[in-house]
Amino acid sequence: MKKIGFDSQKYIEEQSKYILERVNDYDKLYLEFGGKLIGDKHAKRVLPGFDEDSKIKILQKLKDKAEVIICAYAGDIERNKIRGDYGITYDMDILKSIDEFTEYGLKVNSVLITRYSGQPATKVFINKLEKRNIKVYTHEAIEGYPYNIDQIVSDEGFGKNPYIPTTKPIVVVTAPGAGSGKLATSLSQIYHESKLGRIAGYSKFETFPVWNVPLKHPLNIAYEAATVDLKDVNMIDSYHYEAYGEVAVNYNRDIETFPVIKRIIERITNKESVFKSPTDMGVNRVGFGIIDDEVIKEASREEIIRRCFDTECFHKRGMVDDDVVNRIQVIMEEMELKKEDRHPVVPARDYAAKLKQEKNLLGLTPVSVMAFELPDGQIITGRSTDLMDSSAAAILNSIKYLANISDEILLLSPVILETIRKMKDVDLRSKITALNANEVLIALSISAVTNPTAQIAYEKLSALEGTQAHSTVMLNKDDEQILKRLGMDITSDPVFSSENLFYI
Repeated sequence: MKKIGFDSQKYIEEQSKYILERVNDYDKLYLEFGGKLIGDKHAKRVLPGFDEDSKIKILQKLKDKAEVIICAYAGDIERNKIRGDYGITYDMDILKSIDEFTEYGLKVNSVLITRYSGQPATKVFINKLEKRNIKVYTHEAIEGYPYNIDQIVSDEGFGKNPYIPTTKPIVVVTAPGAGSGKLATSLSQIYHESKLGRIAGYSKFETFPVWNVPLKHPLNIAYEAATVDLKDVNMIDSYHYEAYGEVAVNYNRDIETFPVIKRIIERITNKESVFKSPTDMGVNRVGFGIIDDEVIKEASREEIIRRCFDTECFHKRGMVDDDVVNRIQVIMEEMELKKEDRHPVVPARDYAAKLKQEKNLLGLTPVSVMAFELPDGQIITGRSTDLMDSSAAAILNSIKYLANISDEILLLSPVILETIRKMKDVDLRSKITALNANEVLIALSISAVTNPTAQIAYEKLSALEGTQAHSTVMLNKDDEQILKRLGMDITSDPVFSSENLFYI
């Protein structure tokens, strides 16, 4: 049984109360949301007990007082930037978010495209949104932002941006990822609200770093590991210490830009800012939800190792530079961690080495093996064959173990599997004929209708949630997403599964 270290209900209550206290100071509060509003897997992993949908549930409690503006940087849309957690592009993530917000009863006011200059692919996306009756606004880049305050707070700066009319006292400003322009959007809106004679304020819904746990706490180091490509570094908030004599943790970008943001707000409102530090700007009650610090520390160390594997795989695919890998390795050394500390790593590698020896394969030849560490601590492995890949094999082996079904008993008829494989090969002309995890699960669900043993095994799929998985080769996107949907945490060695450039 996984240990719990975080009280999610207490956190939701604390955070909701704190937001409402902020709202009372203004006619309208622009609340910037960093991180993921729905499905915050990072927070769930490092804070066992954290409800991954707690942020949206907080907003759902405030739905009568809140509406949403979704920001997207035109350059991210143009280059089809991918969200690594979902494996979808930013434009698709925006569509997904609109659907999810609507399901939770939250009003989506509009989509704002930032730093827009007529980019072709972005224009197509705008047309797509407008055809679905979604309001779209665009902001051009402001020369000198954020440091040329005279230019920014003028008719040639924020004044050139169209004002987005809103009706609720809380305006949530969110985005698919960092660098989307959430802060600039909030400040631009505050500028226009001020011109209209309304008192508007700004706050930032924060999760990480956690300001009231130590700087070098594994929880905060795990945030550095998660944002290593952004070069985020946790620091002591010197402004907060100077104002209150209290140690608070923040990160470099917020601390570096705080004086500028403070001056912009003061220039807009013509009065001294109520914020004395970047920590003041945040609404962050995560630290008050921690109920077992040792559980949080251990979970955070595990996350750092996972992030190291992810970073090395990104590097292997050419997605990040050498300095990003160097930085994550420094973090690993700082925390005295090794990749082999992750439990399924050594069993996967040992089984792959054994298969190589049995087949007399050369040292560099990749062998695809998947190892699962199930929630009860049991290690189960699977290997790729001509019939199915390692992810599919590991899933079948795991649910057989959980259902107490003997290895000798077949869950799926070889005739059925071979028929599917042949269809892929002959009829669909696929270069990859081995069945993947998704195809095997579909076959299992069909077999469960007539095969009681398959039905028993099928019912154990939900028990795979929380499984730690490691592959000796980098997985394709389909298998990776299936394992994630089953609730597994996956890592891979930075090894290509074959020499093919496309069919992998």
